[in-house]
Amino acid sequence: MSVSASQVKELREKTNAGMLDCKKALEETKGDFEAAVEWLRVKGLASAAKKAGRVAAEGAVYAQVDGNNAVVIEVNSETDFVARNEGFQAFVKDVAQQFLKTEPKGELTEVPYHKDPSRKLGDVLKDIVSKIGENIVIRRAEKYTASANTMVHTYVHGEGKIGVLIEAQSANGAQNKPEFKTLVQDIALHIAAMNPMAISSEQIPAEVVSKEKEILKAKNLEQGKKAEMIDKIVEGQIRKFLAENCLMDQQFVKNPDLRISEHVKNTAKTTGGDITIKRFKRFELGEGIEKKSTDFAAEVAEQMKGH
Repeated sequence: MSVSASQVKELREKTNAGMLDCKKALEETKGDFEAAVEWLRVKGLASAAKKAGRVAAEGAVYAQVDGNNAVVIEVNSETDFVARNEGFQAFVKDVAQQFLKTEPKGELTEVPYHKDPSRKLGDVLKDIVSKIGENIVIRRAEKYTASANTMVHTYVHGEGKIGVLIEAQSANGAQNKPEFKTLVQDIALHIAAMNPMAISSEQIPAEVVSKEKEILKAKNLEQGKKAEMIDKIVEGQIRKFLAENCLMDQQFVKNPDLRISEHVKNTAKTTGGDITIKRFKRFELGEGIEKKSTDFAAEVAEQMKGH
């Protein structure tokens, strides 16, 4: 089958494999993108992608804490120019305030606007789109509310490129101690940098682990490993996969000699109360969005036809 240059380019950006290898993978899988990714991994020509869809998009990820409530949101724009616009940035902060006061459920634009319940948030969105002249989308929002013995915290990295929302639990009032607050900030920063799939291995879906095993088994066979040793080899590789993708097993980004689980235990000893990371949410700007790319030369050539 015929494989387009844009398909090859997208696969190369996703896997870091060579252009010819990407073309071959797409041909072998009849243009099936995800199958081509797996084909490259089996051949040992691409590294494992922890999460699909890292195509960039413009806009901002923003997070904020207000008392016991905390939110992280993503609002997308068509261009980076608009993302830096003061009106756009003010709108993003207003959306954060919206969901600090209401629950981000269902169609986000259909909720009553917090400053004027007679209008919907979507009406305010239309106003800003009309004013700026570019399509803007309120893509997603997550809200956590702290309980008596938990703390909610947010962290934004890279001027709105990554946002993290986290809730941690303590005993004996430890959540009010500075060491506890420093720990939660450390872990939020770590999540932004290392992008764990889950807090522990038990939270990673069985189908994800099963799929990884299939890929690793095929890859080891492709590399000529002895069939009778494959299961043992894959078992070790899956342990490594889980350690690399589970928050508590990851090496702390600020001190690689320390695992996150050890950092939590050490802080718990200092504060005098058990500490549990209850949940987290990480938004990366444009994650999973297919950003339209334009071949300017081809566009000009098309327009010149007949002139």
